[in-house]
Amino acid sequence: MTSSSPPTVVLVHGAFADASSWAGVIAELQSHGVPVVAPPNPLRGLASDAAYTASVVAGIDGPVVLVGHSYGGAVITVAGTAENVVGLVYVAAYALEEGESLGELQGRFPDSPLASSLRTATYPLDGGGSAVEVSVVPEAFPSVFAADVPEEVTRVLAVAQRPLAAAAFTEPAGAAAWRSKRSWALVAGADHAINPEVERFGARRAGATVVEADGASHAVAVSRPKDVAALIIEAVRAVG
Repeated sequence: MTSSSPPTVVLVHGAFADASSWAGVIAELQSHGVPVVAPPNPLRGLASDAAYTASVVAGIDGPVVLVGHSYGGAVITVAGTAENVVGLVYVAAYALEEGESLGELQGRFPDSPLASSLRTATYPLDGGGSAVEVSVVPEAFPSVFAADVPEEVTRVLAVAQRPLAAAAFTEPAGAAAWRSKRSWALVAGADHAINPEVERFGARRAGATVVEADGASHAVAVSRPKDVAALIIEAVRAVG
């Protein structure tokens, strides 16, 4: 890593989405000359997802600003301890404390509508056996996940969503990178997937620079890519 290298932005998507959810943000960052990578998040467990993300970061020559949406915020909280990570950006996301799980953080606040809109399925494990994964009921997806996104887009997002291993809700974070890295956060004010108070609490605890996106749904990166990109660019300039 060289100090003259411009930070590369690594975008980590959350549950019930994939890297294409960053498309508008990627286009905006590229238009400003910001190098960006949007890897797949396996969504199979916090420690393993963070390890995969850290391996992506390790392959980048130069400093990295890690950006996480939703559950991706928990992933960057752990993966962000990598040496070349110089900043963290939370987008409608969980900012966990070390040893804390998603369920523990959520449990401090009233449930969002997402809690009653999940369905379960099983998937096979390597070596035999099975585990449980959860996804959003397609009929509830528009109102819960993306209320400010055009209906024709939400219909596609609902059937293209990627499920999250249920075990991820109870797995404790192995680290809290925000304790040693600068952080920024965007709170989606009309989020029905994560209670906005969960986002605010985590951001305040992390000492993050906070931006409020009033009226924004959980899919704020889809509905307001310019706003999300503007915060990321602010972070890149601050650490670069």
